Amino acid sequence: MNSKPNIPPYERSGFRRAQPYLYLLPVLIGVVVVTGGAIVAAFLLGFTDWDLVRPPVWVGFANFQAMFRSEQFYQVLGNTFYFVGITAPLMVVCSLGLALLVNRKLRGITFFRTIYFFPVVTSMIAVAVVWGWLYNPEFGFINYLLREWFGIQGPGWLLSTSWALPAISLMTVWKGVGYNMLIFLAGLQSIPDQLHESALIDGAGGARRLFSITLPMLSPTTFFVVVITLIGSFQLFEQTYTLTQGGPANSTLTLSYHIYQNAFQYFRMGYATAMAYVLFAITLVVTIVQFRMQKRWVYYQ
Repeated sequence: MNSKPNIPPYERSGFRRAQPYLYLLPVLIGVVVVTGGAIVAAFLLGFTDWDLVRPPVWVGFANFQAMFRSEQFYQVLGNTFYFVGITAPLMVVCSLGLALLVNRKLRGITFFRTIYFFPVVTSMIAVAVVWGWLYNPEFGFINYLLREWFGIQGPGWLLSTSWALPAISLMTVWKGVGYNMLIFLAGLQSIPDQLHESALIDGAGGARRLFSITLPMLSPTTFFVVVITLIGSFQLFEQTYTLTQGGPANSTLTLSYHIYQNAFQYFRMGYATAMAYVLFAITLVVTIVQFRMQKRWVYYQ
């Protein structure tokens, strides 16, 4: 008498097909409920008036209207783009230069790679405190060097409306350049040596090899670095919070810090959330533009 074999439930084909998704289910639930729920809730809060004490009151587009009518918002927006315009190009160029320098087979080169990367793993708050002392106009080391070596009286740096944001930008570049350097270094070491050897045999100099071989082959890495650097630059917060609190005269007040002020100092949570989504929209548009422009200059092997 033939009977169907008794197949355990975990060996049935339908269960086996669903098994990977069952393992992923807890993570998916967390992403959908926690992350997705927070995104939806934050979006809805942008249309409310909420002071963290009383229940939210629906106000429609009032927060967005108040934002776009505020002169301070446009000053903050200008400060943010000014910071991004200084920081992002410097970060990319300096990290690429450092990667080219440490991409050599020299004795002890690992030590220098570690030294350049060390600021990345250091707390931003600690770095900001140290740089705050360096920027001190009276006994800071930077002004001391300018005075003793060049006979120049250094500016007030963080006390100056003209120099405060560039000073924060310089510190940010010093802090983060090692991370991008490591990414560029990985890209440089993935370029086949045969290309440089062939170009060298043909008589190509160092500059010609750099612009004809290295940079085109490194363009996907450069694209990635540019995108993450732009996104990170728009999120300036810790430096401003530690060094200037948006001063002097709001010259270092950027979108991220202004969102924090409205949410947790002025208790305008709805207005802060609306501003956060404007920051998200700006970052999204800049990223989309970068992805559209990559076809013009990014070379994939």
